[in-house]
Amino acid sequence: MSGAIKRTMVMLGLAEEDLNANNNTAQIAESKPEPQAPATQQAVARPEPKITPLRRVTPVQELPVQAMNEILTVHPTHYADAPVVAENFRDGVPVILNLSRLSESDAKRIIDFCSGLVLGLNGHIERVTGKVFLLTPEHITVGEPVEPVADSAEEETFFVSPAS
Repeated sequence: MSGAIKRTMVMLGLAEEDLNANNNTAQIAESKPEPQAPATQQAVARPEPKITPLRRVTPVQELPVQAMNEILTVHPTHYADAPVVAENFRDGVPVILNLSRLSESDAKRIIDFCSGLVLGLNGHIERVTGKVFLLTPEHITVGEPVEPVADSAEEETFFVSPAS
């Protein structure tokens, strides 16, 4: 402890350095052995661990274009009927959505839901009438409506006239 106090006093300038003490520390420092390089060891052949990549590339498989053999018509009565539309549309079935039985607020909610559904699955939504919408999947196209060409001389009727 006296050594620590003595060094502190020397540092503060309250005492003078003892030259004999410095010589002893210099001799101790000189007598320390020189550091040597560590001995080299022969490399041991270690088997390389099998590394599994974190991400695996999976090729995207295109779904074959299916022949359209059904169209679903839905007449929802409340917003809870929306999953029926989503499940069928996701499976590639075109959906005709008739909102005439819904309140204005529920109709808007279902249209918002169907708009997100169509956007997420790259489909199309088209208004047929005021409250009827057609939702078509990506692989189905809807042609432009064809206007019948009426002959001006003949009047169009629903019934077929008998052949004479």
